[in-house]
Amino acid sequence: MDKLSKTSLNYYLSEYLADLKRAGVQELWRGDSEGSAAERRDDAPQSEARPAPRPAPRPAPAAVARAPVVNASSTCANDVYAELARALEVAAGAGAADDVVSRTARLRAIAAVVARCAQCPALVANRTQTVFGKGNPCSELVFIGEGPGAEEDLRGEPFVGRSGKLLTDMIEKGMGLSRSDVYICNIVRCRPPGNRNPTVEEARACRPFLDATLGVVRPKYVCCLGSIAATNLLGVETSIGRLRGMAHEHNGAQVVCTYHPAYLLRNPSAKKDAWQDLQLLMRIMGLAIPTKKRSSES
Repeated sequence: MDKLSKTSLNYYLSEYLADLKRAGVQELWRGDSEGSAAERRDDAPQSEARPAPRPAPRPAPAAVARAPVVNASSTCANDVYAELARALEVAAGAGAADDVVSRTARLRAIAAVVARCAQCPALVANRTQTVFGKGNPCSELVFIGEGPGAEEDLRGEPFVGRSGKLLTDMIEKGMGLSRSDVYICNIVRCRPPGNRNPTVEEARACRPFLDATLGVVRPKYVCCLGSIAATNLLGVETSIGRLRGMAHEHNGAQVVCTYHPAYLLRNPSAKKDAWQDLQLLMRIMGLAIPTKKRSSES
């Protein structure tokens, strides 16, 4: 009986410690501690015998925005979060509290951590260099794709080549904005071999970098380009066809999902649907819809 009690105690103690470990992973977006949608889904209880811990209430917005912070002393399932926290702490002294200089310094600090990342052997062996992100660090709008292609891998910039040109037309000729006014990044920062889709494991390994990037830029609006971006950001398994055409919410940002420019190049008939998605995004942002013929349908 004593042996059985000890075994049971050890079992429940190990389960309790596992819960604490999972709860220790911090969300870098806006510096909150609720964890990403994908992490919350993965941490859901497998039975009613062990209820999920109640999440901490979201803190009130600070008067002056600060760099996202991770509690490095917490039990963390991924050391990348701790490394990012240290890098962001060092970069936080650059510029004013929250100006272009400060945000640029923090993004460069994250990019330096990305460049050293070796979590995914297949991606590390295949990449020429990491592809971080580019654009206005204070932008209200962020575009998120799935991963770098061959030309992005060579140039170290997201969305160049034919897909990049179409995205530029969607932003500038379709929405009436400048590409330099927005911020563009990907779910993963290394080119997958053969331009295949990133795996679930690769997207999960790269998630701290996405969270950290969004935590610095803090967009009000996000446009997910393709199903890989949409499902990974929102933490769902819904098709892009069902996700588009409506606004979603993620950590305070309004999210609109549409087709990836590479898909539109292969399927020109879908450009009219993408144009509808851009119009939805513009209405949410309070932008006037241009009356000129959009290049995305040309």
